[in-house]
Amino acid sequence: MRILIVTHYFPPEVGAPQARLSELARAWAAAGDDVTVLTGMPNHPTGVIPPAYRRAVRRRERVDGYRVVRTWLYATPNEKVLRRTLGHLSFMVSAALLGGRVAGPADIVVVSSPTFFSIGAAWVLARCKRARLVVEVRDLWPAVFRDLGVVTNRVALAVLERLELAAYRAATAVVVVTEGFRANLIDRGIPPAKVHTIRNGADLQLFTGDTPSNIALRTRLGAGRHESLVLYAGAHGISHALPVVADAAQLLRDSAIRFAFVGDGAEKERLRRRLVALRLSNVVLQPSVMRVRMPALLASADICLVSLRDITIFDSFVPSKIFELLAAGRPVIGAVAGEAADILSAAGAVVVPPEDPGALARAIRELAGDPHRQRVMSAAARAYAQVHCDRAVLAATYRDLLAGLP
Repeated sequence: MRILIVTHYFPPEVGAPQARLSELARAWAAAGDDVTVLTGMPNHPTGVIPPAYRRAVRRRERVDGYRVVRTWLYATPNEKVLRRTLGHLSFMVSAALLGGRVAGPADIVVVSSPTFFSIGAAWVLARCKRARLVVEVRDLWPAVFRDLGVVTNRVALAVLERLELAAYRAATAVVVVTEGFRANLIDRGIPPAKVHTIRNGADLQLFTGDTPSNIALRTRLGAGRHESLVLYAGAHGISHALPVVADAAQLLRDSAIRFAFVGDGAEKERLRRRLVALRLSNVVLQPSVMRVRMPALLASADICLVSLRDITIFDSFVPSKIFELLAAGRPVIGAVAGEAADILSAAGAVVVPPEDPGALARAIRELAGDPHRQRVMSAAARAYAQVHCDRAVLAATYRDLLAGLP
C-alpha cells in the first residue's frame, strides 16, 4: 500500500501523537508499505523551530524506512487560542499547496486529529490523489474545548461541530483511540461500521520494564537515598489538573516524599506560580526529555502519576502516557475516571477520584510506605502491557484495517 500520513505533530517533537504516528509509520514501512509522512517544521510546544529547520519552506527527509515531507507553518507556542488556530490553519494551507505534489501518489491518506484543520488538507489531497481517506480521532474536538471553557461562542462551536461531523462522513473510515470516542461518534450519527477503535500503546522494545533506577537522575529530580520519588511526566496542559497534584504535594510536604514534574505545555507557568504560592520545597520542575531517555526517567521514580480534570467528557479519554507507564512496569496512581480508570484498575494500578488532592495524597502516602505492593504493581503493570499495549500488534491491526478498506 502507498500510505500518506498527514499530521501537524511529528518527531523530533516529543509527545503522544508524535510517538504514535512515528511508530505506526515505522511498522508499516517495515511491513513493506510505501509510507510518506506530511508534516510541518518541528516547533511544538514552545513555538521555537530548531536552527536546522529555520527559514525552510519545504524539507524532505528519510527516517526508519519512510519519507518525511515538511512544509512551512506559522510556529507559535501552545498557549493563545487565536495564535494556535492561525498556526493550525497555516499548516492546512501549506500541506496542501507545498506538500501535495512532492508527497507522491497514495492509495490511502491517514490524517490524525487534532489538529482538526489538518483534515482539510488531507481531504483535498485524498481527492487529488483519488485515495481513500482515514480520519484518526485522538481528541473529541471541539467538544473538549467547549467543556473546558476554552471556546464559549455558541455560533463558533456549532460551525466547528458541523465541520467535524462532515469530516467524519467524508472519510472512508474513522479510527478512534478509545471506546468512549467510538460511542460518542455513533451517538451523533456516524455509522458504527465506519468507526474503529485502535488504542494507543507502547513500544515494548523501548519500554522493557527492566531499566535500572538511576541514582544520579533521582538526585537531580530532588529525591534523596531514603526518600520516595513521585513523578508526573508528560504534557502540562489545561486537561491535566496539575495544580491539584501540587496541592497533594503540599499535604505531604512534611513527609519523605518528593515530587517531580517533567514536561512542557501551556499550563506549566501556572503550575510554577502555584508552587511558589504554596512555598513548596518538595517539588522539582524539569523540561521535557527526549523519548529515548523516558525509560530511564520512569525507572527512577517510585510512583508515577496520571491526572485529568473532573469533567464528564474525560470519562471517554485515556491519556496515552498510561500505556508507557504500564509497559515500563511502574507503580501507577491515576486520578482519573471512566475508561482510563477501568484500564488502570485492570492493570493493578491505584485509582482515586480526579481533582481530589486529599485522596491523591492519601494514596501516595500509603503506596510510598509499601515497597512490597510497589513490586506487585510493577509486575502486574508489565504483564498487562505485554498482552494489551504492544504498539507492534496495534500497528498490525491498523494495517489490516487499511488493507481491507473498500
